[in-house]
Order: sequence, then structure tokens, then C-alpha cells
Amino acid sequence: MVANYLIGLREGLEAALVVGILVAYVVRSGRRDLLPALWVGVGTAAVVSLAFGALLTFGPRGLTFEAQEAIGGSLSIVAVGLLTWMIFWMARTARNLRANLHHRLDDAIGAGAEAVALMALLAVGREGLETALFLWAGAQATGASTAPLLGAALGLATAVLLGWLVYRGAVRLDLRVFFAWTGLFLVVVAAGVLSYGVHDLQEAGILPGLDRLAFDVSTTIPPSSWYATLLKGVVNFTPATTWLQLVAWWAYVVPTTVFFVRTTWGAPRHPARPVGTPAGLPA
Repeated sequence: MVANYLIGLREGLEAALVVGILVAYVVRSGRRDLLPALWVGVGTAAVVSLAFGALLTFGPRGLTFEAQEAIGGSLSIVAVGLLTWMIFWMARTARNLRANLHHRLDDAIGAGAEAVALMALLAVGREGLETALFLWAGAQATGASTAPLLGAALGLATAVLLGWLVYRGAVRLDLRVFFAWTGLFLVVVAAGVLSYGVHDLQEAGILPGLDRLAFDVSTTIPPSSWYATLLKGVVNFTPATTWLQLVAWWAYVVPTTVFFVRTTWGAPRHPARPVGTPAGLPA
């Protein structure tokens, strides 16, 4: 639940900031007539994201167990790749988010309402599709159905509220710091999703070693206990882990963490420009 809350918060806040920047820029440009087209693009992105999430959830049903595990494991690994790319990309571009969107929106305004709707669809839709895939992978890894959805819903609700407060200028938020620390935690989450994906591929018979356990602490940490549920929800920990899962976890988390820390905190630091100016626009 905690991991899905963080994913919902991080991705939802990014989407909320994108929408806030686009709306504020259109208003400040004196083109309020383009707001309906912009909201059409945002609404379409939301519908497409929900449809994608439903496809991931209900699409594989009816297939054989091995096919479901093969699809689930493959998509989990794809989600880890996208999540890793998103973590590094956002850590580098958070400070320039507004300028990049303004440049793209200027071109769209010159092309007309349809271009504005398409630009909003693409900008918000990317966040929505990523969120749907990440949340689905997180829910599959925890093996629960209600708690991950509740965590994601709370994260998205918090993101919407925080995005609105930022837009109104009531909250000042340093995006670089926010995305740096949440990104560090998500590296651990992604490692757990990768481990789960490897286990799925083992159950599908694609990868070997399903019967070779690195450790089994089920007697010490019963899977049904509250602390096992907490560990699974936060870092996707499983009491019984195969050697291949363990190797994949460490092979991902160590170099990714080192590279992320060097990229994020090793770069020359500039004076922070917090988000939440009186104009309501992120810096």
C-alpha cells in the first residue's frame, strides 16, 4: 500500500503540475477560448489510462496459468525499465518542466485548438499510462487487490490536492528535492517488482531455479502476519525467495542506487527555485 501510495503521489503530482502549467499559461496568454480543448485532451488522457489499466487487469484472464505468469512477469520487467527511466528523467528535468511545456504549448497554440488538445493528451497521457502500468505491477507484486488500489487512490488524491495548492500559490515545493528522495525510495520498490517478475517467469517455466531457494523465513515471518504484509507492501519482500530473485534484486538495486545518487546529488548544485509562486506556476 505504501509503495502504491508513493507511486500514485509522485506520478499524480507530476500530472497535476503539467495540467496546472498548461492551464495557467493558456490563461496568462489571453487564450481562454482554448481551455475547453485543453480539458478535452486531459479528459481523453484519463479515459485512455483507465482503459489501459483495465486491459492489464482483465485482459490476461482466461489464459492458461503459464501464459498469465509469462505476461505478468514480462510486463513487470517492462514496468521496472520504464520506472527506472522515469526516475532518472524526472530528477534531471524537474527544474525545467515549466519552460519545456511552455515551448511546446506555444507551438500548439499557433496550430489551433486541435493541436492544444493533442498536446495535452500526449503530455498527460504519458503520465497516466506510466501510472497504470506501475500500479498494476505493484499490485501484482504484493499479491493483494484492495490495499494497493486504496494506496494508489490516496496517493492520487493527495497529488491532486497538492497540485491545486501549488497552482494557487499556497504551497512552495522544491521539485528537485521531492523527486530526488521519492526516486531513491522507488529504486527499492522497482527492485522488488523486478524480483516478482523473475519469479513469475520462473513459474511460467521460462527461467529456471524455481525450486532453488536462497532463504525461506516463512516460519519466522509468516506470510499472513501484519509485519510480512507491511514488508511486502513497502519493498515487495517475500519470505521465500529463490536464488535468481535474490541475484536480480541486488544486481538492480546496487548499481542503480549508486548511479542515481551520483547523478542527483553529485551534480553541481544551484540555488533552489521552489514551486508555488504567487502566480501558481512551478519553477
